[in-house]
Formats: sequence, structure tokens, C-alpha cells
Amino acid sequence: MFKVGDLAVYPAHGVGLIEAIEEKEIGGNKLIFYVMKILENDMKIMIPMNNTEAVGLRSVISKKDVEKVYSILEEKDIKFTPQTWNRRYREYMERIKTGSIFDLAAVLRDLYILQMDKPLSFGERKMLDTAKSLLVKELSIARKMDEEEIEKGIEAIFGVKEIQTEDAPEVILELDPDA
Repeated sequence: MFKVGDLAVYPAHGVGLIEAIEEKEIGGNKLIFYVMKILENDMKIMIPMNNTEAVGLRSVISKKDVEKVYSILEEKDIKFTPQTWNRRYREYMERIKTGSIFDLAAVLRDLYILQMDKPLSFGERKMLDTAKSLLVKELSIARKMDEEEIEKGIEAIFGVKEIQTEDAPEVILELDPDA
């Protein structure tokens, strides 16, 4: 049960603020809804209170669970079964939709490791960015740290470093396979 002002996580959308609890009549039935504003994009979602478990609405993880997330990210001895990018994409999307931060961390880890072997498809690159964004937001709230610090920490786990060249004054991210 959440109350107004609580932070909660809505699967595949991220951390949001419970702004209100409203009663609405739908089809002759009175339902009570959480009105939640997603922090990342200000999207508003109405979630029936009696359906929170089914949709995966949950509290932000504890500091104890943060350590488990980092241990998942640091696990590098992963075996991939050969499959097409679209099958991998569907599998990863299902894991993200579970709402489990541990599944989210595993998807992010797998995509980082996979891109060391071969280029990711457009969908996989977008998924990597989404997974990283969702994870960074929740970890920054759980650890009470700046999102930039969390993101740099995650990138350091996978050996991502910023490089600049004379030809390309903008920052380029490079993966270090030895990380």
C-alpha cells in the first residue's frame, strides 16, 4: 500500500511519485487509483489499487538490494545461446517488463557484454539505453547519489571510457574488452 508522496517503480517506465489517490466510477464500479507521475518523463499513470501486484508496482529497492544489483552487473562469465537479435530482444523485453530490478540489471549486463562481441541491432541499442536509464534512476534514489555518478560507476564496470581525438572533439564512448 502506497501513500501520496511515496516513490514507487512501475515496470518498464521507472520510478514515479504517487501524486494522488483518486476514486473513479468505471462501468458502474467504483475503483480507487494511484495517480503516479513518472520522474523520467513526467508521464502520468493511473493504476488501480487492487491491481498493483498484477502490474508489478513496487517500492524502490533497499540499500541491501543495491549490492545484489552490482554483483549481477559485475558477473562477466555469461554464456549466450546463439539466437537472432529479434528473439533476444523479445526475451530481454519480457525480463524488463517483470519489474524486477535484478532482471533489469541482468539485461543491461548481457547487452553490454554482447556488444563487446558484435554490434547490437538498433532495437538492442535502444533497449540498452532504456535499461541503463531505468537502473540509473532507481539506484541513484536508493543510494541517494547523483545519477551521473551512478552512470559512470556502471560504465566503469564494463570498461566504458570517454576518449577524445583531434578529428572528433565530441566525446566518444569506447568499450574496453579487458574490463
